[in-house]
Amino acid sequence: MTACKLILQKKKSMTEGNESTVSEFILLGLPIQAEDQDLYSALFLAMYLTTVLGNLLIILLIRLDSHLHTPMYFFLSHLAFTDISFSSATAPKMLVNMLTHSQSISYSGCVSQVYFFLFFADLDNFLLTSMAYDRYVAICYPLHYTTMMSQNLCVLLVVVSWTLSTANALVHTLLLARLTHFRGNTIPHYFCDLSTLLKLSSSDTTTNKLVILLLGNVIITLPFICILVSYGLIAVTILKIPSIKGICKALSTCGSHLCVVSLYYGAIIGLYFVPSSNNTNEQDAIVAVMYNVVTPMLNPFIYSLRNQDMKGALRNILSRRLCLQ
Repeated sequence: MTACKLILQKKKSMTEGNESTVSEFILLGLPIQAEDQDLYSALFLAMYLTTVLGNLLIILLIRLDSHLHTPMYFFLSHLAFTDISFSSATAPKMLVNMLTHSQSISYSGCVSQVYFFLFFADLDNFLLTSMAYDRYVAICYPLHYTTMMSQNLCVLLVVVSWTLSTANALVHTLLLARLTHFRGNTIPHYFCDLSTLLKLSSSDTTTNKLVILLLGNVIITLPFICILVSYGLIAVTILKIPSIKGICKALSTCGSHLCVVSLYYGAIIGLYFVPSSNNTNEQDAIVAVMYNVVTPMLNPFIYSLRNQDMKGALRNILSRRLCLQ
């Protein structure tokens, strides 16, 4: 009997040693050699500053130029703010860790990062869907555009986007916070990824996975389908235009948005819809950089270099400044 008790106590202590609460996590970061850390930290710092300054410029131009006070640019200003926030949810911590050669993040900081990452990713998703609907109305119903895309509808779409994004992120964060025991505290990523944290947890994650499956279809798949349907209807309308000039003009109005959608959803599909057995942790981290750091940085270039209205607004503001001097 005594021997049995000793064996049971030993097994219990081994289990407690493998499964424990954690006060902090270790972020392994990107698959970068130690001697290249400084080079890549400078590169990512430049990319992050470009993201912030470029998107701030878009917001500033839209606010200052009355010609850009239209539904499309209303959504674009919100998308620019969301891109800054989305990148800021992970990039600053990644840069701090790279520059200080530290890999730790507190438990509360990790949970907070999960919330803001999910919130702004969802908001980006909904705003891109609203912009796709705006382009659909502009091309398919040009004579009724002003009536259909009223200011009230635009504000409503943004409010609904914020509400749904908040609710979804909050649900996942609260479900994550109830997981108390983890098999370890090492995260093979540059930020606190929800799916990675669930794999580390030794608590029952059935509810978490079920909620991810159900809400994932609503938050990601359904808006993506809406975007595909919108562009399908746009393509049908464009094919009915008799002149090449008219087709080019119609395509130019949605080209920038289509580029951003392709970058954003292409990275998400590669990360979350490709079977996990085909993806290593290093590949997951690199793909995450694509839609979390690279895409927000490219958006200002896509919407400014391909958009005559934005170029005109920038020239007008610069000419005003020169005249004042």
